[in-house]
Amino acid sequence: MKKLLQMAGAGALLLGAFGGTRAAAQVPVMVPIIVDTAAPIVVNAVKPKPKVTGLVRYEGYVMNANRGQVTVKAKGNDMAIQTFPLSDVAAEKMQQVIDKGGYQYGDKITLEYDPQTLKVVSFKGKPSKAL
Repeated sequence: MKKLLQMAGAGALLLGAFGGTRAAAQVPVMVPIIVDTAAPIVVNAVKPKPKVTGLVRYEGYVMNANRGQVTVKAKGNDMAIQTFPLSDVAAEKMQQVIDKGGYQYGDKITLEYDPQTLKVVSFKGKPSKAL
C-alpha cells in the first residue's frame, strides 16, 4: 500500500510538471506606422485678450492704511487680502484722511486701481472716528 501511494504521488508530481499546459511567450505583433502629412484643421483660432486700459474696482474692508499703501480684505471673501500701493494723487488724499483720524480696522472702502501696476488711483469710503 505504501508503494502504491508513493507511486501515485510521484505520478501526480510528474503530471503537473510535464503533462499540464505550458505558458508560451507572446509573439509581438508588428503594426506599420502610418504618417499623415495632411495640413491640420483649425477649429477655432486663438484670439489674444485685449489689454485692460481702464481702472478696476476693489471693494473691501480696511486692515491697515498709511500714506504709502493700503491693505484691504475683500468684501465677499475673508481669505482674500491684498495690499495696494498708492499713487501720488491718492497718497495726498490719504494724508488728508490720516490728518483727520485715518481709516480704522474694518472700515468699508472702495478702491480704483490700475490693473498693470496695482497702484490705487482713487478711493472712497467713510473713515470711522479715531479711538
